[in-house]
Amino acid sequence: MSVRVERPGDGIAVLTFSDPPVNLYSLQLHADFDRALDEVLADPPRALLIRADGKIVSGGVDVAQFQAQRTKADTKVLYDRMLELPTRIDELPFPTFFAAHALTLTWAFEVAVACDIILASEKAKFGLVERVIGLTPTMGGTQRLAARAGVGRAKEFVFTGDLYSAETLERWNVVNRVLPVEGFDDAVLELVRSIAVGPTKAFGAAKEILRHFEAGGVPQACAHTTEIAAELFDTADLQGGMESFLTDGPGKATFEGR
Repeated sequence: MSVRVERPGDGIAVLTFSDPPVNLYSLQLHADFDRALDEVLADPPRALLIRADGKIVSGGVDVAQFQAQRTKADTKVLYDRMLELPTRIDELPFPTFFAAHALTLTWAFEVAVACDIILASEKAKFGLVERVIGLTPTMGGTQRLAARAGVGRAKEFVFTGDLYSAETLERWNVVNRVLPVEGFDDAVLELVRSIAVGPTKAFGAAKEILRHFEAGGVPQACAHTTEIAAELFDTADLQGGMESFLTDGPGKATFEGR
C-alpha cells in the first residue's frame, strides 16, 4: 500500500504516504488513505501526524483522471470523492498535524489545511496550481485557506498559481511553524509529542467549538460552548487535573487522554 501507519509511542499515530516518484493523488492513493484512517480510528491516537516520503511532499494530481471523465456528472462524482479525504481528516476528534518537508502542491496542500497544525521546513513551498489546466481547487483548499489567511489571500493564492514559501505562509497564519531543514523530522515529532500527552478530550472539545465558530462565528460558538465543555466533566483527565491542581499546584498533572 502507498499509505502506512506507525505508532512511535506516547499515543501518536504517524500516517505516511509514498507513491513515487512525486506522490500524485490518485483514486488508489485515496483508497489507501481510507484504509489507513480506518486503522487509525480502530485504535484512536492522542495525536495524528500526516507526512510524506520522498524528495517532495507531492507534485499534485494525476491529471489523466480528470481527462478520463466523459460527462459533467461523472466529473462531479470524481470531485465529490476527492473532497471526502480532507473532509474526513478535518472531522477527526483529536489533534492533527501535517509535516511539509518540501514542495507541497494541490491535493497535499488541501489535506494540510484540513489538519489542525501545519509544520513546514525552511525549504518547503506550497501552491494551488489548478489554473494551469483551467480548473479551480476541488478539495476544499480554497475555503480552508481563506479561513486561515482571509479571502483576499486565498484569491491571490489560487489566481496566481504561484509557489509560496513556508515563511510567507507562516506570515499569513497558514503555516503554524517553520522549522530548520536539519533535524526537521525530530523537531516535528517533539512538538506532536508535547501535545499528544495533553488532555486529548479537551482538545477535541476545542476543535468542536471552533467548527461552530467557522460555521456561524462567535455567536454560534458561544451558543454551544458550555454544553461542549460540560461534557468533559466525566473525563478522567479533567477530574484528575483539577485534583492535581488543588493538591500539587499548576502544571503537575499528567493526562491519559480519556
